[in-house]
Amino acid sequence: MTAITLLSILATATAAVAPLQRATRTVPIVFVNVIDPVGAGFVASLARPGGNATGFMPFEYSISGKWLELLKQILPGVTRAVVLRDPAVASRDRAVRRHPGRGADIGHRGAPGRRARCRRDRARHYGLRAHLQERADRNGSVTAIVHRELIVTLAARHSLPAVYPYRYHITAGGLIAYGPDTTDPYRRAAVYVDRIFKGEKPGDLPVQAPTKYDLIINLKTAKALGLEIPPTLLARADEVIE
Repeated sequence: MTAITLLSILATATAAVAPLQRATRTVPIVFVNVIDPVGAGFVASLARPGGNATGFMPFEYSISGKWLELLKQILPGVTRAVVLRDPAVASRDRAVRRHPGRGADIGHRGAPGRRARCRRDRARHYGLRAHLQERADRNGSVTAIVHRELIVTLAARHSLPAVYPYRYHITAGGLIAYGPDTTDPYRRAAVYVDRIFKGEKPGDLPVQAPTKYDLIINLKTAKALGLEIPPTLLARADEVIE
């Protein structure tokens, strides 16, 4: 029987990388969509990961401030934003506190999102509805992605303007999204895998964040919410859904 040598593992998200690193500290791991690889203990630093893992983050931390700035432009009178987050990812709150949005003057409050895994007709009994009624929402956790239709539906039902991280939130009926291409990190990960195959060590390859972000606006949702999107914001949009 011929022995097969495993040269590299491609993993997506924190939930996949954690058990892999528990299983091996020698087989190279290239990860995609890990929010806080340093905080999770996967790498020593973004510039010099060390160890057997490296990869690609879905956001730079500064994007949290951008989301809040967008919210303020859409709804100038807003004074509080709710962050719908996965409580297992502490970096979400740290990111918002570190980058609150230049000139946004918006307070924020964390809203655990893990309980959104309940059935659609019971979601409001787990606090999501109460948090949404704070009049604003910004979300980006895995839970928020999986349950995007539920979140978008509740935001519409309670007439709440929301800023989302991905285009598919907007095609599901969300108001506005600012975030990276979801397929590009996998293309870039393939380059890292190739470099590892050629002899480079994952610990020497820096963890990278996206280099390009897109702004998508849903005018139909804006109209339903009674909002007028500023012309300057529309001019900056990469895509406008009417």
